[in-house]
Amino acid sequence: MSAILETIDLQRTFGAVVAARNINVRINKGEVVGVIGSNGAGKTTFINMVTGYLPPSDGKILFEGQPIVGRASREITRMGMARSFQVAQLFPQLTVLDNVLVALVSAESPRPSFMKAYDTPARRKRALEILDEFGVAHLAHSLVSAIPQGARKLIDIAMALVSNPRMLLLDEPTSGVSVEEKFPLMDTVMAAVKHHGTTVLFVEHDMDIVARYVSRILAFYSGEIIADGVPAAVLGNEKVQELVIGHHIAPSEILEGKKA
Repeated sequence: MSAILETIDLQRTFGAVVAARNINVRINKGEVVGVIGSNGAGKTTFINMVTGYLPPSDGKILFEGQPIVGRASREITRMGMARSFQVAQLFPQLTVLDNVLVALVSAESPRPSFMKAYDTPARRKRALEILDEFGVAHLAHSLVSAIPQGARKLIDIAMALVSNPRMLLLDEPTSGVSVEEKFPLMDTVMAAVKHHGTTVLFVEHDMDIVARYVSRILAFYSGEIIADGVPAAVLGNEKVQELVIGHHIAPSEILEGKKA
């Protein structure tokens, strides 16, 4: 399989603090990869470096074979790598439909202009199709400030997909979402990315979510990757259980989560 993302000897320091050390990762096209680790383990630093929000102190990052270190985050997005954030990046004073329309305009041009009407028939049709794909079309005319957190997360991720990226990075997609909502939310997201053929890399603290949806896990601890492999191997790793998960997980529990 060909790599869509590769990092080589990636490093990041903040003064004397080493936030990332010797990160060598190869993500293949079509993979769904989970990133786990305790707070301060280096997960978000890694995601921020890959998406251009934080420059590495050393090392290389290749997206589809092209070096992207030094490129602005907007430029990286236009190359085909999109992301969503732990806190949904939406305009709360606008309707759900208007938020998606703004995302569509921004995806159309490197210098989008809002001096002209952005609610055109073609864009409205596309925006409603996107919302329908994520099961939130009924909220199109609701203000973002008035809708549930789970729906906001779905809309934020839907907006990240309007440019049809080849890779999508999600930062804790179920954070702040109720227990009842988290699995339906991830079912919807995974169905959408599968339909679009998008490679996915997502940071997540919920091991049930990780075990169920990913094909591979990167486990971070103290700025380094301490395990990389299929869920059963990584979640069953004694070092991961001790340093990341904090308790023992029986093999039957991992398999049960995958089947659920």
